[in-house]
Amino acid sequence: MKNPWTAKNPFMSMWLSSANAIMGSARGVAGATLQRETHRATNKAVDMAMDAWVQAWAPWMAAPRGKTRR
Repeated sequence: MKNPWTAKNPFMSMWLSSANAIMGSARGVAGATLQRETHRATNKAVDMAMDAWVQAWAPWMAAPRGKTRR
């Protein structure tokens, strides 16, 4: 006798396919967000390091300038 619990279920297959598609797009969005935040943090760290080196070696270059009126 054939076991009914091991039979193929087309509704379960459709449900799993759609769930896989949704999770794939969510994984893509999460990966893009993570990459964007990583680039932002890296650029900020590089800017902070460059500012520290400029202030150490050439403090007159790092002096903030006042706003000019037009």
